[in-house]
Amino acid sequence: MKKIPLIISTDPGIDDIAAITISLFAKEFDLKMIVPTWGNVALNYTLQNTLNLEKFLQTKVPVIVGANQPLVRPAISASNVHGEKGIAGFEFPEADQSLVEAGLATTKMYECIMASSEKVTLLGIGPLTDFALLLKQYPQVTSKIEQIVIMGGNIGHGNYGPFAEYNIAGDPEAAQVVFHSGLPVKVAPLEIGNQAHITKEELDRIKFCGKVGEMLYAMFSNIHEPDGNHKIMIYDPTAVGIILHPEFYDLRKARVEIELAGHVTYGASAMDFMAENPNAEIAVNVNTEKFADWFVESIKLADQGSK
Repeated sequence: MKKIPLIISTDPGIDDIAAITISLFAKEFDLKMIVPTWGNVALNYTLQNTLNLEKFLQTKVPVIVGANQPLVRPAISASNVHGEKGIAGFEFPEADQSLVEAGLATTKMYECIMASSEKVTLLGIGPLTDFALLLKQYPQVTSKIEQIVIMGGNIGHGNYGPFAEYNIAGDPEAAQVVFHSGLPVKVAPLEIGNQAHITKEELDRIKFCGKVGEMLYAMFSNIHEPDGNHKIMIYDPTAVGIILHPEFYDLRKARVEIELAGHVTYGASAMDFMAENPNAEIAVNVNTEKFADWFVESIKLADQGSK
């Protein structure tokens, strides 16, 4: 079976930890590198969280240090949701820097993509700063990219103000570069994460998936949504699901433009499902039962692989 070459840009972040964990052990993936970027919390935390996770899971995927701030705007933070260090609820053993490869993330991604015999999929589960820099600095790289799959954007109400979703609001200019890249872009928006929530019963199933399940159970149990919602929403892993199980989703073509000029609407994702020139496919529904079963089974698989 041909594996899907994959590069992840991420800002762990509790749900990022789940998405990375699943991706590290999915038999369908050849995970080439992980690029921590600023996002949910500052880069020094997202980098260390990535390294700590790999030490915990006993994996050796190279880690490349990504962007430490957005292209234009000041950085924002979601530490109120994910904790000061991004992973409230679980204490990882501290990892060293041995998995960090020297070099600029854009150049390392470019070299990796161009050297691959198969087209590479980019998975963006944080602000899209590093992917935007890659596309701008090395425009020829698009010929070797299969698709860009992101968790971000919103069809209706946002979670960073009324109009914007956090990952897009973090770096709207970078998101606009990605949507204007001419590449196939698939999107798991905020609404899909809201649909793919974890019930108490499913969270209990995760708890008994070995050491990996215990780790994720501890972190998911400590998520505090700003609106006080007690459901555990699953955001970033829904983007992994789009790559591996698109049949779980109802994907619809749309034209996506990111609002860059508005005062109240800055960072909003304008998704036009009636446009004649679509530039993305947006997940508008997900089979929650199939997704939940896959999610729990993927955690079991990760636990087995980490031993």
